[in-house]
Amino acid sequence: MSLTATCHCGATRITLPDHPTSAARCNCTFCARTGAVWAYYPHGALKIERADGQRDYSTDPSVGLHHFCGSCGMHTWGESIDWSTVYNTDGTLKGIDEMPEPKLTRCQVNLNLIDDLDWSRIEIEELDGRANW
Repeated sequence: MSLTATCHCGATRITLPDHPTSAARCNCTFCARTGAVWAYYPHGALKIERADGQRDYSTDPSVGLHHFCGSCGMHTWGESIDWSTVYNTDGTLKGIDEMPEPKLTRCQVNLNLIDDLDWSRIEIEELDGRANW
């Protein structure tokens, strides 16, 4: 069963391939201000049906992009490096010899934009991005 995320005004419409079973809430200075709860998918798995007037933001586009509706301002989705391949959840480096070449390899969608989402089916991990990134 696919789900659809929409911004407040309807200018952005994103179809998820399935109902997520896990998500993350990050307390970094950016995510804490937007209030997003992120479900992650492989790059290309989300179907961006509409993104009229989409606006983008990033402190470093080589490691991540945040996308917003240009009309209502909702934080809709993003693209990033799959940091879970490099870092443990506590922020320590995994046993790797060198950092991989940054590539945008996964997408995330803000679950707060889905009407009637069954939150009881989702395990939400609390990420300490404020201390670890």
